[in-house]
Amino acid sequence: MKAVLIGESSCASMDDIMVVYPRHKKVAEDFIAKGVILGMGPFADRGNMAIFKSRKDAEDFAKVDPFILEGLVKSYVIRDWNDSLLPE
Repeated sequence: MKAVLIGESSCASMDDIMVVYPRHKKVAEDFIAKGVILGMGPFADRGNMAIFKSRKDAEDFAKVDPFILEGLVKSYVIRDWNDSLLPE
């Protein structure tokens, strides 16, 4: 079972987002290097989504992601996801 972290935008300005982005990118790169992020990116409304190999991976990411910790993500939810197209 995979997990999807869905973040709601805080409506921060792009300037505020770009100040935090390098730290967010570093955290994301670390999780990608561990092989636990399968995909991630923003929505048109500046919300975001990331797909993880497990709920624990998504929870671990949420604990250290600067976008979440510094309030650029207003709220988030982690949902278990049964990806029926790709094998575990």
